[in-house]
Amino acid sequence: GVKEVAAIRAEMDGIIKDVKFEGDFPAFLAFLRSDPRFYAKTPQELLDRAAWISKRVDGQIGKLVGTLPRGRFTIVPVPPDIAPFWTAGRGGADTYWVNTYNLPSRPLYNLPALTLHESSPGHALQGSLVREQGDVPDFRKDYISAYGEGWGLYSEWLGKEMGIYETPYEDFGRLTYEMWRAARLVIDTGLHHKGWTRDQALAYLRDRTALSEHEVTTEVDRYISWPGQALSYKLGEIAIVKLRAEAERELGDKFDIKAFHDAILRQGSVPLPVLEDQVRAFIAEQKVATAAVTANASP
Repeated sequence: GVKEVAAIRAEMDGIIKDVKFEGDFPAFLAFLRSDPRFYAKTPQELLDRAAWISKRVDGQIGKLVGTLPRGRFTIVPVPPDIAPFWTAGRGGADTYWVNTYNLPSRPLYNLPALTLHESSPGHALQGSLVREQGDVPDFRKDYISAYGEGWGLYSEWLGKEMGIYETPYEDFGRLTYEMWRAARLVIDTGLHHKGWTRDQALAYLRDRTALSEHEVTTEVDRYISWPGQALSYKLGEIAIVKLRAEAERELGDKFDIKAFHDAILRQGSVPLPVLEDQVRAFIAEQKVATAAVTANASP
């Protein structure tokens, strides 16, 4: 966790330098948390921006995923009775819920990463594909957090390849979300193994991300009440990124990004060791297919 935090911080510092901000890291976070340009003025504005991002993804996703679901999802606000206690958003096969409660805590620079994670190519796309798999065991349709959240976090990174992050501030928002997930590795371990206090955990997250104070508080309380779950996001993403690097290395110029993502998504919800076995089987199959084509092409 500490290693991941340091690597992400270096990327964040690079963006601060690129935008020619005059001030240190805490000053930049204060700027992001207070400048009105980064915040919606009405709940509908936040929903409209989320819908716009999602529709832009629609124009790019076919370049990265071969098998797309027939199902569609809607975008709705989180119900007001639970919104004060919910995260910024959640996604499922049918619905992407956007939290419009307390708009000063919902920065627009985080919205592209949130939308990629919760809608497409994240939870809504993955959940629809699971629903459409047909006759598979029920446990494959359940939700294993390391797989599902790992894919969601990887989907945020795919936004770079799709050109979804339009400004350096939105890319900083992506890194804020990645830092948030890396910081969880430290905070959860600190709280449940090393005896950290709640205040220590709050300070660690507050000082390293551009999350709002409301989000920092709700997140730390989540980690306190749900040990281990938050670790799954970053661990799952690390596994998928390593598998992609392995596939690119093994297949070389025959690597097909759409086929690779189909191999990840066709599994349903599986533990990470099973996912690794299945992707390595996919790599082996691709090698055999490539060798057969080469042999048939020989005189």
